[in-house]
Order: sequence, then C-alpha cells, then structure tokens
Amino acid sequence: MKRLKHLVIGGIESKVVTLVLIAMFLVAGVFVASMLTQNSLLTGLTRDTSERQLSSVTGTTATVIDTVIVENMDRQTELEAKLTDQLFHDRAVGVQMVGDYAAKLLENPDETPRAAWQRPDASHDGELFVKALFAEGLEASAVDDKLGIIANMTDLMISLCGAYGTDNIWFTLPEGATLMADTVPGNWIEEDGSFTPYDACSRYWYLQAAEAGEMVFSDVEYDYRTGRMCVTCSLPVYGADGALLGVAGADLFLDDMERAIRRSVENGGFLGVVNQNGHLIIAPSDNGEFQVMNSAEAPDLRYSEYEELAALVRDAMQGKTDVRLVHAAGETYYAIGVPMKTVGWTLLAAYSEAEAERPVHQLEDDYQGIQQEAVAAYRSKSAAGLTWLWGVLIVLLLVMLLGAFIMSKRIVRPLNTITKRIAALSETNLEFKMEDAYKTGDEVEELARSFATISHKTVEYLDTVRRVTAEKERIGAELTLATQIQAAMLPHIVPAFPDRTDFDVIGRMDPAKEVGGDFFDYFLVDDDHLCMVMADVSGKGVPAALFMMASKIILQSVAMLGRSPGEILTKTNEAICSNNEAQMFVTVWIGILELSTGKLTCANAGHEYPVFKQPHGCFELYKDKHGFVIGGMEGIRYKEYVIQLEPGAKLFVYTDGVPEATNALQELYGTERMLEALNEHPDASPMDILKNMRKSVDSFVLDAEQFDDLTMLCLEYKGPEAVDKEG
Repeated sequence: MKRLKHLVIGGIESKVVTLVLIAMFLVAGVFVASMLTQNSLLTGLTRDTSERQLSSVTGTTATVIDTVIVENMDRQTELEAKLTDQLFHDRAVGVQMVGDYAAKLLENPDETPRAAWQRPDASHDGELFVKALFAEGLEASAVDDKLGIIANMTDLMISLCGAYGTDNIWFTLPEGATLMADTVPGNWIEEDGSFTPYDACSRYWYLQAAEAGEMVFSDVEYDYRTGRMCVTCSLPVYGADGALLGVAGADLFLDDMERAIRRSVENGGFLGVVNQNGHLIIAPSDNGEFQVMNSAEAPDLRYSEYEELAALVRDAMQGKTDVRLVHAAGETYYAIGVPMKTVGWTLLAAYSEAEAERPVHQLEDDYQGIQQEAVAAYRSKSAAGLTWLWGVLIVLLLVMLLGAFIMSKRIVRPLNTITKRIAALSETNLEFKMEDAYKTGDEVEELARSFATISHKTVEYLDTVRRVTAEKERIGAELTLATQIQAAMLPHIVPAFPDRTDFDVIGRMDPAKEVGGDFFDYFLVDDDHLCMVMADVSGKGVPAALFMMASKIILQSVAMLGRSPGEILTKTNEAICSNNEAQMFVTVWIGILELSTGKLTCANAGHEYPVFKQPHGCFELYKDKHGFVIGGMEGIRYKEYVIQLEPGAKLFVYTDGVPEATNALQELYGTERMLEALNEHPDASPMDILKNMRKSVDSFVLDAEQFDDLTMLCLEYKGPEAVDKEG
C-alpha cells in the first residue's frame, strides 16, 4: 500500500471512493461487499486476539492455581497435624505430671499429710470437681489412707485441667479406688442417691497401660461417663521396688476433630486420620476409597491396591510427605500426609484435581461467552445498519462521495488503531485501554470496550498474584532479621574473656528454623563468680524465640543481683508465671562457679542432665535432681547442689536437641553416643569439643531434617594456678 497525504492507496478507504466514482448504480453492491469484508476482518481479528489472550490467561491461571493448591495444602495440613499432635502431647504432659507426683507421694507415705477426699456431688456439675470412685464391693475404709495421700493432688489436677484445656484427669489405685477430676460429678450418682460403682482396674486403658509398662494412647473409644468419642492417655506408675502403685490417665475428646474433618469436604477437598495400623478412623462420608469401617473390616491403606495411595500412607507414617497426585477409585487427587508423632497417627489431606481445574474451565467458558456476545452484537448491528442504508440509498447518492470519505475514515481509523494496540500487547503489557478514538458509537466501540474489560480484569488478577508474592518475600526478610537479632543476643565473642586464664568457656546454638527457642549464656557476676545458663523454651519458631529473649533477660538480671542458682530460678519463675498468658515454659540448668576455689553451685529446672569430667577422668553423666519447669506453676522453690571442680575439670551442658537428633530411620542419637563422642577426645579444648560433638551428630543424622534446636556449652576450669603461671 502507498500513502498519498491522508489517503491510503489500495486500502479500504480508497476502494470505497473509487467504487462510488466509477459506478453510482453499483454502489449498493460495492458497499455491501465492503461491509462484508470489514465484518470478516473484525470477526477474524476478534477470534485470533481472543484465542491469544485466552491461552495466556488460562495458562497463567492454571499455573498459579496449581502453585497455590500445593503451597496451601503443604502449609495447612502441617499446621493441622501439629495442632492436633499438640493436643495429644499436652495430655501426655499432664498425665506424666500426675503420675510423677503420685509416685512421689506414695513412695514417702510417712512424710505425706493426709488430705480430705470427697464422693461425687451433683451440685458441682459444670465445674471441675475432684472426687473418689470405688469398684463394686470395695469399702472406702480399705483404701482411706491411700486416698488421703493422693488427695494431695487435688489442686494439681484442677490446675492441669485448666492449663491444658481438658475436663478430666485421674489416678487409679490397684485396689480399685480412683481419684478423678471432671465436670460431671452428677453422672456418678444413681437415681436412688447411691454412688455408681466404677471398676477402673478392668477398663481397657488400665489394662493396656499395665501390660505395656509405659505411657500409651488407646484406640478410639466411647467415654464411659459421657458417651463421647475419645482417646485415653494412660501411664503406669511404679515404686522403687517395681510394684505397680497405680495408673494415671486423661481423655482427649475427638468431637471437634471429627466435625472439622467431616466439614472439610465442603471446599472440594477432605481430611482423614489413619491410625498406626493403617486403618482410616475419621473421614467424611461418601469419598470413594476413603471410607471409615470397623477395625475387623477396614483395609490397611499401607497395602492398598492403589499403589500411589499405599506409598503415600507408608511414607507419611515415617515423616511429612510432599504434595503428590494420587489415583484411587477412578479419581485423581492432590494428596499429602503428615504424621502426628505423639500418638502415632497420620493426617491425610486430599483435594480433587477436577475441582482444582474447575476455575480454569469456568474462566475459559466465561471468556468465550463474552466474546460470542460481542461478535453477535456486532453482527446484529451490522445487519440493521445495512437494511437502513438500503432504504436511504437513493437519497444519499448525490452526497455518496463525501459520505464515502467520511464513513471510510470513521471505520478504518479506529480499526487500524485497535490492530496496532493489540499487536503491541505482550506478557509485560496485557492491558488494552479504552481511547477516544474508539468511541464511535457503533460495533467498533462495543468491540473495543470488550477488549478493554477483559484486559483490565487480566491485569488486576496478575497484580493480585504479584502482591501475594511480595508479601511472602517481606515475611522472609523479617525472619532473616529476627535470626540476626537472636544471634546477637547470645554470647558470640571468641574467646569470651580474653583477659582470664583461669577458665575457658564457649557455647553455640544452631536453630532448627529461622529462629529458635534454645539459648545459652555465660557472664561474670563479679571477678570471682562465673554464671552459666543453658535453657530450652517449649515450642518452636517466632513465639519460642520471643519467649526465649524475655526469659534470658530475666535470668541475667536476677543473677547480676548476686543471687544463688536456686534463688535465681525461683525469682525467674515468679516473674514469668505472673504474666504467662501463652502458657509457655522453659527448662533451665544454671551454675555459678567460684573461680578461686572451683566450687560449682547448680540448680536444675526440668533440664537435661549435665556432663562432668574431672582431671585424668572421662566425661560422665551427672543425674542431678530436677525441679519443675520455669513458667509451669507458681510457688515453686528450687534446690541447689554443689560440685567441686579440680583444675583441669570440664563441664558440658546441652539441650534435648543433641540426644534427640533423629536420622532418616527415625533413630535417636541418644546420650550414649553423646558420651562416646565426648570421650573420643576428652582433653580437647572447649571449642574443639563442641566442633567434635556437632560433627558426630551430623554424621549420624546425615540428610535427615533437623526438627529441634541444637545448643551446647563447654567449660574448662583451669584454676587459680593457671593465673599464677600466666603471671
């Protein structure tokens, strides 16, 4: 084509003018042909542009939806499993505390005062109430003394129920008497006013715990007193002579878990719980292969005929899996499994692949519908205009030449502009914007508005995706900063005290996540007293890190007042308990070394046993007496003990991340391997001892994921003679 001023030679505009000049009587046919040509051009242009934009939009949407599903399933399922497992862990902690306290009371009956105990009282329904229950035929007088001893646990039972959000906990004597805290004491009273007999020694949880000889979780059962579905945690308690003193226990009701799982099907996916035998015990109904059956008929999903499902269940029992595509019973699912370690169960989450692709298909259908409506509207208006033009053709013959110029420019110019704008669209510029040139008041304007509407919605959608991505990057940057701040809070200067030659001390902390809950500290209270702290906060991540920083500051502040280790722990516990709404706690080992004499005064608040090495000896575990954890209960007083360190002696303290480091076979590193690693080079410097220990743990764990913070501290006491020699 050539241009002559504003006229394009060979284009639509010139053809219209030429046809009018050559044959006035043939103008109608030529005009119809011109209109048909334009209609075909617009229809083809619309179709091609629509196909390109539809392909780009649906492809981008499918990729984003697939990524969102995988990330959300991974994050949400792990969170659900952790929250559920935490419920079982909390029950285990409460039962363990009742069992430990009962053992202490029953092992020392002469030192224990007898407390009053009560029978069931319906006036206390709806509140926590502690009462005694008896097996049928058992006289209260036969066990009155023992009940008086364990009745000292009344306040502890009520406190534990409140702290861990449960409404029952108990302790059963082998004679058949049970001291139980629950909220329905009226359920234990018959209509005639007599008390309901309760032979706890014949219940499944008692027999199961006595046979196992350790803490156990029962299968899903129905509660004896309320009929609600529950799992019972029970712990046998033994005396020093090995005799069974009784069984402690508590129920974990599954109502909320079952309702949440049955509701999960509402959003196109569902959750299911698989027990340690591979049986599906909780799941929504009508889910094909995922059906809950009784234990005699339930298939073992670990050996399902659907190999992908069987592999997922087996892998999930060993550790958290990735999100996989699983084919089962004619359906395809996105699926992931996360274990609940405390009880040995596994949480499965599945989302229908067909449901995941539905938004893409819906977007495609909507897009095509809009396009078809635009084309239909254009064709309808074109036909109406053509009919009207035939009616006025005779009147317009004299002005056809002028009309040809005007109409051709009006039609062609917006189309050329639309073509250029569409050709300029790319992956970085998807928006077609409405301009004044398109406002022609006819089908061209309708077409332009359709393009503009679709392009704007596409850009808005992609902007939303970018904002979500930016938010994730911001959170990652904040976690990195939190890691740096936490590292700066811990001692990190080596050597720690370059002007002191009478001792050498160093510590290290490797968090399992960006930030950790462990911490260590060492500082001089004065020139002759070195304070050392090793602590482990309950939980992981940012909450544990914040609690750690607060605990560290309180411990150091109290220690600098010149308090003894026991007083430091007591004052710290009082400060934390006074404002511990998060119900978190911390285990602490603290020691203050008198540098001039080597006397080490220590106290332990539920922490790991320390390890000592005297000169010419080897590293040995020192099983000190543990006090209660910091933040667990008010009014605790902590006892101290003294170790005499000779020049050349060494101390090694650590958190449970060392002995509980786990390899891919789910084997624990353990204290035996820890002692062996320490004694391979017992005369090494404290820094080398920590390096050797970390190397030993890494060689054991290999590529397995680190689930807990790994924190260690080592001290070598050289004595005042080292100062004299240096001098």
